[in-house]
Amino acid sequence: MRKLLFLLLTLSLNAADPPKLRVLLVDGINNHDWRAATDSVRKLLLATGRFKVDVSTSPAANAPQSAWDEWRPSFSGHDVVIVNFNGGHKADGIRWPAPVEAAFEKYVRDGGGAVVLHAANNAFLTWPAWNAMIGLGWRDRSFGPGLAVSDDGKVDVVPQGTGLDPGHGPRHDFAVHVLNRRHPITKGMPPVWFHPSEQLTHGQHGPAEQLTVLTYAASEISHRNEPMDWVRTFGKGRVYTTMLGHTWAKEANPNMDCAGFQTLFARGVEWAATGRVSIRIPSDFPLANQISVRK
Repeated sequence: MRKLLFLLLTLSLNAADPPKLRVLLVDGINNHDWRAATDSVRKLLLATGRFKVDVSTSPAANAPQSAWDEWRPSFSGHDVVIVNFNGGHKADGIRWPAPVEAAFEKYVRDGGGAVVLHAANNAFLTWPAWNAMIGLGWRDRSFGPGLAVSDDGKVDVVPQGTGLDPGHGPRHDFAVHVLNRRHPITKGMPPVWFHPSEQLTHGQHGPAEQLTVLTYAASEISHRNEPMDWVRTFGKGRVYTTMLGHTWAKEANPNMDCAGFQTLFARGVEWAATGRVSIRIPSDFPLANQISVRK
């Protein structure tokens, strides 16, 4: 009887406490403060109790070829990979070594999760699979179509060659609108919440195919509702992209301490890893007229 009770108790505890999801965060080069972003993301994910986080830092931009030849992050041992890497948005931008790119593409196609953090969607202009995964990136309007959200909640295509080239204004507080309230990532969030001191990027272009737009924000520059977060599948894998998460060196980054961003991002990582979301909407989640920053 005691053995049976012990077994039932063990099963109950295991059911209530699922194994932690294995996260690999890839960084090393970025036009933003990638160290600050990695530190913030790692801490917010660990605080949920849902994740284990490993970090793979690429060689520096001026590192010898031998260092790049030795850098081989292990994607296959993880449930989800967060990309916090931007080697530049032009054709001469720094790419990952061919074996690393091939391994990452296979990893996602075979069912691995991928998360694209802010400026990471600037990277890899000439990598077709990456452009397909991100859907929209820091690409000139001649590259492909863009997307915008109409005031009545429809996602409209901005034809190739039209609209603005990518850009952003000064950092400022703005309202994040939840477009898709049925998706597991955003389900239960208020329809509008206020986000502090963030970059509002406009004019993203790409293949713009098979994307589900989750959130948007109204740009004072483009005068359009610009997508902020979106998802898509790539092969058997799930990809979550967020334009939030800006970081500059030697500046405060209260946007990374926003309870709304932290919740949204953690739920996006969990969805990319599993296709489901168990992380709850917290009581300190921001409202339409109220910023919520965690000190």
